[in-house]
Amino acid sequence: MAATYLDKILDRHRSMAAVDTRSLDALLDEAHQLPPTRGFADALRGSDALGVISEIKRRSPSKGDLNVGLDPAELAATYEAGGASCLSVLTDVEGFGGSVADLQTARAACSLPVLRKDFTVSELDVIDARLMGADCVLLIAAALDTAELTSFHRLATEIGLDVLVEIHDEAELEHALDADATLIGVNQRDLVTFQVDHERAVRMAGVIPDHAVKIAESGVRHAADARMLETAGYDAVLVGETLVTSGDPAAAIRELIG
Repeated sequence: MAATYLDKILDRHRSMAAVDTRSLDALLDEAHQLPPTRGFADALRGSDALGVISEIKRRSPSKGDLNVGLDPAELAATYEAGGASCLSVLTDVEGFGGSVADLQTARAACSLPVLRKDFTVSELDVIDARLMGADCVLLIAAALDTAELTSFHRLATEIGLDVLVEIHDEAELEHALDADATLIGVNQRDLVTFQVDHERAVRMAGVIPDHAVKIAESGVRHAADARMLETAGYDAVLVGETLVTSGDPAAAIRELIG
């Protein structure tokens, strides 16, 4: 099978991780000194309305530039005013034009819990998410073997982070559940073709256990998509492109919530 964009990004991140010589123990001590996080999972649980995780995303490998000159602080405040439950901030530089500064600036401008959206391939990546101020870290099941997924999930939980485990299918769901995931995101976008498959999202909603918070990711374009996913059983949708290219992101969020 042809290498996907994910493969290329992961190769780059693994190469960086291989030459990272920082002390794990020293960073772990630092992480344990930090104040509590804002509670990403709690912000999505127990609400009758569909949660919206609003994303700060400058560009994407598939679409190119989306909103390169966005102001993270202004956008975060707008998202909060529109009723978003949480933020997601891209920190990958090369593929998405994001940065740690984007996450820190956005988080400082609002009271919402923040997901670090990046490609976590090492224990140091997990700890870095906590140290930079994130409240939740993303683990992509397609990017990690079961042992990595389990150990990274355990480490993240130990240092106070919530963990969003992203899956595409039933096999990856099994890996997520083996790692004790309770926050599960279904990426509707095919990693090879980039096509959005709503049917897969609907199918997966039916097999994810009800004790988990269910999140639909990618390809949520408008209120009709949101209603379909909510009806299928999702607790929240993660929306990036639609919001960063919208003339009125707050109104777009209110429509998605319904």
